[in-house]
Amino acid sequence: MIKSKGFSSILIPSATVFFSSACIMVLELVAGRLVARHLGSSLYTWTSVIGVVLSGITIGNYLGGRIADRFPARKALSVLFCICSAACVGTVILNNLVGELMFLWYFRWPLRVFSHVFLVFLIPSTLLGTISPVVAKMALEQGLPTGRTVGDIYAWGAAGSIVGTFLAGFYLIAAMGTIAIIWTVGAALLAMAILYWARLWALYVWAAIFITLVTMGMAPIRWAESVGSSLALRAKHEPNIIYEDESQYNYIAVKQVSRDPDKRIFVQDKLTHSVITMDDVKDLKYIYAKIYAAITHRLNPGKEKLSAFGIGGGGYVFPRYVEQVWPGSRVDVAEIDPGVTEAAMQAFGLDRDTTINIFTMDARNYIDSLLELMRSGEQVPRYDFIYADAFNDYSVPYQLVTKEFNDKIAQILKDDGVYMLNLVDTYNGGQFLGSIINTLEKTFDTVHVLSEIAPLSVHHTFVVVGSKQEINIDGLINQCNSDIDIWYLNKAEINALKQQSRGIILTDDYVPTENMLVPVVQQSTVEFLSSKYENAAEKLKRWGKLDESIATYKELIKFNPTTSISAYSRIAETLEEQGKLKEAAESLRLAIKYNEQAETQVNIADVHLDLGLLLKALHRPKESREHFRTAIKGFREKLDKNPNAIEIVIGLGISLVEIGELSEATKYLRLAIKLDPLDVEKRLMLAQALVMQELYDEVIKQLHKDIEFMLGQGRKEEATMLQELLESSELEKSKRKK
Repeated sequence: MIKSKGFSSILIPSATVFFSSACIMVLELVAGRLVARHLGSSLYTWTSVIGVVLSGITIGNYLGGRIADRFPARKALSVLFCICSAACVGTVILNNLVGELMFLWYFRWPLRVFSHVFLVFLIPSTLLGTISPVVAKMALEQGLPTGRTVGDIYAWGAAGSIVGTFLAGFYLIAAMGTIAIIWTVGAALLAMAILYWARLWALYVWAAIFITLVTMGMAPIRWAESVGSSLALRAKHEPNIIYEDESQYNYIAVKQVSRDPDKRIFVQDKLTHSVITMDDVKDLKYIYAKIYAAITHRLNPGKEKLSAFGIGGGGYVFPRYVEQVWPGSRVDVAEIDPGVTEAAMQAFGLDRDTTINIFTMDARNYIDSLLELMRSGEQVPRYDFIYADAFNDYSVPYQLVTKEFNDKIAQILKDDGVYMLNLVDTYNGGQFLGSIINTLEKTFDTVHVLSEIAPLSVHHTFVVVGSKQEINIDGLINQCNSDIDIWYLNKAEINALKQQSRGIILTDDYVPTENMLVPVVQQSTVEFLSSKYENAAEKLKRWGKLDESIATYKELIKFNPTTSISAYSRIAETLEEQGKLKEAAESLRLAIKYNEQAETQVNIADVHLDLGLLLKALHRPKESREHFRTAIKGFREKLDKNPNAIEIVIGLGISLVEIGELSEATKYLRLAIKLDPLDVEKRLMLAQALVMQELYDEVIKQLHKDIEFMLGQGRKEEATMLQELLESSELEKSKRKK
C-alpha cells in the first residue's frame, strides 16, 4: 500500500490525477479513431467525441465528489481504478457491437454518430472523471493548504491531459494501434488499483480475468481469434485482409477481393478509396478514374510525356496509370499520410523505386512551397494536369476546396492546363457540388461537370473540370472504352445545382462541407442498410429458405425502391429454382416496369434476355422474341462502349441464337471463347449453334480442337463433356447422310 510521508503527501495525489487525466485524453483520441472505422472521420465524429467525453467527465466529477464524502479515499480510488480497467474492456466490446446495431442506422446522420459515441464512451469517461474529486479529498486530508492543494491538483490534471493528448496523437496510435492502446490503458489502470489497495483479493481475480481477455482480444492464435470474435473482444476476422495498419491519420487495410484475377481494394477508415487488378494497372475500375483518363487522352493527343500532379495518393492507382501510359512523364503526388504510401508499396503494387515523386505533406502546404519558390525567382514545375483524389462522402479536407486554394492551383497550372476533382453528392440535393461549381467559376473561365447516368436521388461520383481556356470534352464515351453511360451536365442542370447551393462560395473563412454532405451520408446509410437486406436474403437462399429470401428481397424493395431491378431479378432466379416460371416471369416484368417509370432509365439487356428465356420455356414464342430483340439492341449498345466485356458478348450471342440469327451468333460465341478460353460452357454453346446450322464438318473439327485444348490444360472433365457432344454430332452427321 502507498504511504504518504513528507513530499509524497502532494506528490502521490498529483501523480494520480496526472495519470487519470492522461488516460482520459488518450481514450478521447482513440475514440475518434475507433468511430472512424464505422462512421468515417468528420466534424460530426469529433464534435460527438469531445462532447460525450466532456459530459462524462462532468458527470464523473459530480459523482466523484459524493464518493469522496462517503468512502475512504485510498480504497475508493483502488475500486474506481479497477472499474475503469473493466470499462476499457467494455469499450472494446461495445465498439464492436454498437457498430452492428441496425436500428441506429435509421437515425439522421448527426444523431447516428452521437449515439455510437455515447453508447461506447460515456461510461469510461464518467468513471475516469470520478478520480479527480477523490484525489483532491485525499490530498486535503494530509492537512495541506486548501488553495494551493486544489490548484496543484487542477494543474497536474491539466498537465496529464496535455501529455496524454500529445503522447496518443504523435506516437501511441501509430506505434501501437487503437485497440492495443485501450488494452494497455486498462492494464495500467488495474496496476494503479493494486498500488492503492494491494491486499484486496478481488483485484487479483480481475487481473487473471483481464489477462485472459487480453489474450482472446489480441493474441495471434487461432483459438483466441475465434473465441475473441464470438465475444466481441475483437472485430470479426476478415480472411481477405492482406495488409492492415494504423497511421496518425487513418486505419488502413488492403483486401483481396479475388485471386484470379488478383483484384484488391484499398480501405481508409471505413471507406474503399481504390480498386486495382494487380497485373493490369491500366484497367481502371472507378468511374472518376476512367473520366480522368479519357479527358487526359482527349486533351493530350500525340504527347509522349506530360506533367501531372495528384492531390492525395490513395492506392496510387491513377498516378501509376499516368506513369505507365505516358512513360517519362513528371508525376508528382502530395499524400499527407506516410502509412498510405507504405500500404500501397507493400500490398497495392506501387514499386519502391517508382518514378512518381511522392511528397509526404498536405497538398496545400506543397503548393504553398512551390509558390514561395516562384516568388523567390526559382523555376518551379507547372502542370498540364492536376487531379484531386482526396474527398469522399463522409469527410472532405475543407482546406482543399476553397477559392483561395483554387487560386493557388491556377498559378501552378499551365495556361492550357486542366484541374480535375472528384466528389460525391446527390444531384437532387447538390449543395456541395453546387458550391464547388460556384467556387471554381471564380478562378477558372471554363467549368464542366460529368458523371455516370444513374437515378438522380442516389449519390453520384461527379468529376468537376476547371480550365483557364475553353476545352472540348464532348464524346468521351468512346475515349473511356468502358461499359458506362457518361452524363454531361448541361448549362440548365449546372444552373440548377448552383441555385440549390444558394450561391455559396467556399472560402477559407466559410466552408461548411460536413453540413452540406449530410444528405449524401444519409443516402450512403440507405445503401448500407440495403446491403444488409441483400446479404440477409442471399444467406437465407444459401440455407435453402427460399420463401424467406424472397420476402426479404421484397422488404428491400419497399425500403429502397432504387434496388428494384436487381432485387426483382434475384427474386426471379429464386422462383425459377422453385419451378415457378410464371411468377419468375412476372418478377422480371416488374423490374422492367420499374426501369421504364424511373427518373433515369438504365440498360437492362440482361433482364430482357432472362425474361425471353422464361417466356420461351412457357411456350410464348412471340412475346419471348420481342424481349430477345430488345436484349440484342441493349447488348449492342453496351458492346459499342466495351467491346471486350465477356458478359455482354455472350449475352448477345445467346440472344442471337434464340431469334435464329445463327451465323452472327457464331461470331460472338467465338469471340467469347477467345476472351475466356477455359469456360467449357461457351465452347458447348458454339458447338450447338453450329449443329443448329447443320455445319457438322465444322462443329466436328471445332470440337476436336476444343478437346485437345482442354486436355492440354489438364481439364479432363471438360474434355469428356466435349467428347460426348462430338460423338453425338458425328452420329447426327451419319444419320443425315443416310
